Amino acid sequence: MLPEVLNKPVEKRTISLNSGEDSSWILYYGVQDEHAPRTPWDLKKSGFSRIPAKVPGNVEIDLQQAGLIKDPMIGDRVYDLRRYETCQWWYHRSFTKPDVPEHHRIELSLDGIDCIADIWLNDMKIARVENMFVEHHYDITDLLREKNQLYICIHSTVLEARKYMRSNFGVRYDALAEAVSIRKAPHMFGWDILPRLVSAGLWRNVSLEIIPPSYWKSVYWVTKDVDVRNRKANLYVDWEFSTDRLHIDDLTLQIELTREGRVAYENSVKVYTTVSREQIWELEDVDFWWSKGFGDPALYEATLKLLDSDGKVLCENRQDIGIRKVELIRSEVNTPEDPGEFVFTINGEKIFIKGTNWVALDALHSRDQQHVEAAVDMLVDLNCNMIRLWGGNVYECDEFYDLCDRHGIMVWQDFTMGCTTYPQSEEFAEKVRMEAEKAILRLRNHPSIVLWAGNNENDVSLTWGGDQSHLDPNTDIISRQVLPKAVRKYDPKTPYLPSSPFISSAVFKLNNRIDTDASPEMHLWGPRGYYKAPFYTKNRAKFVSEIGYHGCPHRSSLEKMMDTDFVYPWSEDLAWNEQWQAKATITHPSSTTNRQRNNLMINQVKSVFGNVPRDLDLFIAASQIVQAEAMKYFIEFWRMNKFHRNGILWWNLRDGWPVISDAVVDYFGNKKLAYHYIKKVQKDVCVMIGDEGLVEDAPGPGHPVVVVNDTRETVSGSLTIREADSGRLVFSKPFQVEKNGKSIEGYLPKPGQTTLWIIEWEINEEVHSNHYLAYEPVISLEQYMKWRQIILKD
Repeated sequence: MLPEVLNKPVEKRTISLNSGEDSSWILYYGVQDEHAPRTPWDLKKSGFSRIPAKVPGNVEIDLQQAGLIKDPMIGDRVYDLRRYETCQWWYHRSFTKPDVPEHHRIELSLDGIDCIADIWLNDMKIARVENMFVEHHYDITDLLREKNQLYICIHSTVLEARKYMRSNFGVRYDALAEAVSIRKAPHMFGWDILPRLVSAGLWRNVSLEIIPPSYWKSVYWVTKDVDVRNRKANLYVDWEFSTDRLHIDDLTLQIELTREGRVAYENSVKVYTTVSREQIWELEDVDFWWSKGFGDPALYEATLKLLDSDGKVLCENRQDIGIRKVELIRSEVNTPEDPGEFVFTINGEKIFIKGTNWVALDALHSRDQQHVEAAVDMLVDLNCNMIRLWGGNVYECDEFYDLCDRHGIMVWQDFTMGCTTYPQSEEFAEKVRMEAEKAILRLRNHPSIVLWAGNNENDVSLTWGGDQSHLDPNTDIISRQVLPKAVRKYDPKTPYLPSSPFISSAVFKLNNRIDTDASPEMHLWGPRGYYKAPFYTKNRAKFVSEIGYHGCPHRSSLEKMMDTDFVYPWSEDLAWNEQWQAKATITHPSSTTNRQRNNLMINQVKSVFGNVPRDLDLFIAASQIVQAEAMKYFIEFWRMNKFHRNGILWWNLRDGWPVISDAVVDYFGNKKLAYHYIKKVQKDVCVMIGDEGLVEDAPGPGHPVVVVNDTRETVSGSLTIREADSGRLVFSKPFQVEKNGKSIEGYLPKPGQTTLWIIEWEINEEVHSNHYLAYEPVISLEQYMKWRQIILKD
C-alpha cells in the first residue's frame, strides 16, 4: 500500500473528481457477511445492488434518490436505517490521467471518507483509512494509466466497532460505548440532540492535486507581542519547503503583508536552508484583529514566494492572517476559599464572552456546507463573539473558519470526542495523534482559533450515575498527553484545555474524587427546572460553556418533521406519541434513554404558568416563552456579573436534524422566540434589570439597573424604564460607562405584583430595548401573550 502524505499548503492545480456533468459515481452495496466482496473483482461477481451515487454525499441520500427508502427526517423513519448498518458500500468511478508539467506529481486527495475504507486504484489496494474527520492524500503518479479505475470500499462501522473490546473505564450508557474505538462523529451513534444515523459515504471532496517539484511543506504565522497603544507588533513566520533541486543557494524567499491594497511589510532574503523562521520586528501602523465588539477584525494577506535566480516563482503560499495575541487565564481550582479564574484576553484586553455552541449542521454531513453561511449569519446577527465547536461533531470546512475570521468570532475548537473516556491503547493514541496533527495544521493560522479543547465532558462523565467518580480523569493519556503534545508541536501559540469542563489534579485531590463544582468552567444542566432556581444563580462558575433550556419548534416545523396524524403530541394523560418520542431523540425503539426528555418542556411550562395547555398552539407558545425568558435570564445574569463571571456559551444555535431540543433555531431555519430575546440582550452596550442580591457590586435594596459596555470606548447615553400596561415612567437617567466596564445606575423597588417593565436606551441617536418580567411563579399565559406583542414591537 502507498504511504499517506500530508496536505501541502501551496498554490496548486486541482482537478475535481466529484459528481458532475462529465463524471459519475456508482454505489454498490450489500450485507457485509462472509460472502461480501474483498476486491473489485469479487464485487463484479457479488450480486451487490447498484445505484447512482453523488459525491460529496451520504449513502442514505443516494438510497432515497433511488426510491429505496423514504425521507428519514420525517417521523420515526430514521429507525428504518438500522438494517443498513451492517452493509458494505463500494464507490466506483473512472477518470482520465491529467496532463501535467514535467517533474510534477499527482496526488489523490480524499477530504472526507466516512469512515473505515479500503482504496483501490487500477487493481491495486493503495490504502486503508480509519478516520472520518480528516483528509487523506496519496501520491499516485506512478500508478496512473490513460484510463483509471478508482474503487473505495467502505466497511460497516458497526461491525468494525464490534471487533474491539471496551474497557471498564468510562461511560457505557446507550450507544456511547459502541462508538469510542471508531474515529467517527460521536453523535452518529445516537445523542440527545441528534438521531442514531450511522451513515457512510464520501462526504467531502475527492480530487486530484498537481504538486509542483518545489512546494511549501509548512507555513505558520505567529503574533509574538502587541503594543496596541502605539500600533506596533512583533511577528514571526516559520516556513519549510521541499524541492527536487540539489542546490538551493540561488533561491530567494519573498515575504509580503498587504491590507486593503497597502503593503504593510515586504522583504526578500537569500535561502540557504529549506527550513527557517523569519522575524518581523517592530511592525508599525498595525491594524489588529479584534473579536466582535472590540474593534475591526483586521486581516492581512500574507504571501510567501520561493523564487529562482531568474525571478520565476517556484511555489507560493497565500492566506489571510490576523495580528493578534490570545491568552486564556485560568486557575486549576475554584472554591470559596480559593476563588478561581477563567477569562480570555485578546491583545491584552479581557473579553467577556457571549456566544453559543455549534453542533452538527446536518446529521448527514455531506450537506453541512450548504448550511454554513446562513448559520454564521445568525451568529453575526446575534452579536456572538465566540462559538464553541462541540466535540460530538466534526471539524468544520474551511469556509466556516474564514467567515469567523472576517466577522471577529472567536472559535473554541473541541477535538472530536465527547461524554465518555476513550481507549488508552497505543494504537488508538496513534490514530488520535495523526488526526489532531492534521486538524491543527489545517486550522492553526486562522486568527479566530483561540482555544483547542481536548474533548466535551469526558472528565465529568465519570460521575454520571455515580458510577466512577473515584477515578482520576488526569490518568487519561489522550487528553493529558497525546493532544497537548500535538498542540505544542504544531500550534504552540494557542491555549489548550484538556477537557470541558476540566477536572484538574488539584480539583480531584480536594476530596479524592471528581468535584464538578470546583472547576472554574462548568456546564450547567442539572434538574432543568425553574430557570431562576439556586442551581443557576448560586453556582460558583467563572465561565459557563453549556447552559440551555428546551423550546418547542413552530407548528410549521412540526408539520414538516412528522406525519399528519402525529403532529398533535399526546393522549389524555400527556403521554407522548411515538413520533414525538423519536424526535426526543431516542436512539432505538428499545432504548430507555431520553424517553423523558420531552417532559422537560412540560416541567418548564408548569414552573412558570402552572399548567400545561392541551391546545398545541398554546403549548408551543408557552414553551417558547419559557425558553426565551430562561435564555435571556441566563445571559443577563452572567453579563451583569462581569468580570466576577467571564462568559456564557449558551446551548445552542441550530438543530442539525428535525428534533425537539434546546436550539433557538430549528433545522428548517425557523427562529424560536428565544432567538429574538437573545438578540436584544447580546448587544455590545445593554441595559438590564437584575434580581436583588444576585448582582455583584449591587447590594440593593431592590432590583438593580445595570449597564454593561463590551467595547473599548467609553459610552454615554440615556435610559428609561416604563410599566408595559400603563406606560408609566418608573426610571429615567443619563448614563456613562467606562470602556469594557459596567455601571449600577440605580434600583427599582419590588412591584408587589406581576409587572412587565420595558427598558429603552439611546446611544448616538440609536434606540435599543429590553424588558424585565418581575413576578413570582405562576403567571397568566394569556397576559404574557399580550405583553409579547409589546416586547417584540421593535
